[in-house]
Amino acid sequence: MGGSQSTVSPETAMHEKAVLERLRSFQMSDESPEDDFVHVQDEKRPDVRLSREAEGLPVQLMSSWQSRLLEDPKNRLALSALSSANPQEVLSQRATQIADQQVFNIQIPFEGAPITNQRSSGRCWLFASTNVFRVALMRKYNLSSFELSQAYLFFWDKLEKSNYFLETIIETADEDLDSRLVQRVLADPVSDGGQWDMVYNLVEKYGLVPQALYPDSWNAMNSSKINYIVVAKLREYAIVLRKLLKSASTTAATLSGAKQKMMREIHLILTLTLGPPPSSTERFNWNFLDKNGKARSVSLTPLEFARDISSPEFRITNSAIAGMVSLVHDPRHAPLSLMTVDRLGNIVGGRGVTYINVAMPVLKQACVSMLKAGVPVFFGSDVGKFSNSAAGIMDLALIDYELGFNVDMLGLGKAERLQVGESAMTHAMVLTAVHVDPHGAPLRWRVQNSWGEAAGDKGWFVMSDRWMDEFVYQAVVDPRFLLKEVRDVLKKEPIVLPLWDPMGSLA
Repeated sequence: MGGSQSTVSPETAMHEKAVLERLRSFQMSDESPEDDFVHVQDEKRPDVRLSREAEGLPVQLMSSWQSRLLEDPKNRLALSALSSANPQEVLSQRATQIADQQVFNIQIPFEGAPITNQRSSGRCWLFASTNVFRVALMRKYNLSSFELSQAYLFFWDKLEKSNYFLETIIETADEDLDSRLVQRVLADPVSDGGQWDMVYNLVEKYGLVPQALYPDSWNAMNSSKINYIVVAKLREYAIVLRKLLKSASTTAATLSGAKQKMMREIHLILTLTLGPPPSSTERFNWNFLDKNGKARSVSLTPLEFARDISSPEFRITNSAIAGMVSLVHDPRHAPLSLMTVDRLGNIVGGRGVTYINVAMPVLKQACVSMLKAGVPVFFGSDVGKFSNSAAGIMDLALIDYELGFNVDMLGLGKAERLQVGESAMTHAMVLTAVHVDPHGAPLRWRVQNSWGEAAGDKGWFVMSDRWMDEFVYQAVVDPRFLLKEVRDVLKKEPIVLPLWDPMGSLA
């Protein structure tokens, strides 16, 4: 539905000639007959700023653009279609939806059930990680359907992130309030999102409980309301703490007392909105029916329950999960480099966020090896690009933007999208299967999402391998499936990325 050339009026020609003359004065070229863009030679400019004046948009020129646009019947058809509906749905390609079938030749033997639903919250990382954990527990207890409590981890994460935020405010008290670092800290004190290393910290300190013992409250499913309250209070506390630290009469004891009072108030807010969680050190009694209808009972502390994760059949154990590493594909940095993000975490004294940067084929081969071993894979991606949640498809060929707008939406490379803020990890999900060609090259992947059964194929998505190349950034894998040169990256000195780096985004 793109535009084509038509006859140009004399008035329009004069305007366009003036614009072209101005462009030529910048020593640029306009030689391509296939588009209307101005092209420059790919060479380094001397370190001298181009001298020019800012230009406004001439009204008459814009009027001529519109006249030419609407002269083309194809554009009038596009106007009718694209202005009256979601452009992504209008431009969705039926052939792609038909081709992306839920058929895979490598699939883990037990995927876990049911499809989970994070509702109106940003807890995808907690859902994805607990969906990985639960597979072994379901086998252990002979269950056909089971969920771990995401709300339990959510409660402790909010509380720990609040404490982490206040400690960061204290540590950065010498920075100007309007410095980039302090403003980044204040911008998002207790995000719903998180990373694999943060999950590890929570489970290590607080353990796990079945969802039946601590189900979602309304505020866990609709987190924006409690986030507003908690964030507003934390920003207020930040100003109070910075003022205290500037006072000559403030001692370490008075500062700790003030912070403890603040944390007690945050604890009250979370307890009243999410409900009091089970104690990590007190035994719970979990009564359930296994898939054979047999009544069973388990009495463990949350910490003991987390350590009880084991399934030799799938090589999933508590220790194996603890040892898993995050592979990322960040083409801004050299492969086989270790990366971390400054001040990114959730528990003071906990494990920091660490990534091993690898080439995409290395990341994908590790995922295939995990699936062949029967182990689900936690991964992070930019889920909103070239995807349709209703159809459950993520595919670069799904939405034909060029047909509708005559523009290429993949004009930037993966590194460039990261550099300009066009892409980042926004969502965590789980891989459970892959379809490979006769040579073993992946073609498409099966994805377990956490948006409920109304999304996709009863909650299941298909991801094309080309989409994975462009918009998947992370996969958490067992180091047993990595070459020694990749494992040895953990011994290197890490590249420390600033907190505002795209790799600091929380899924």
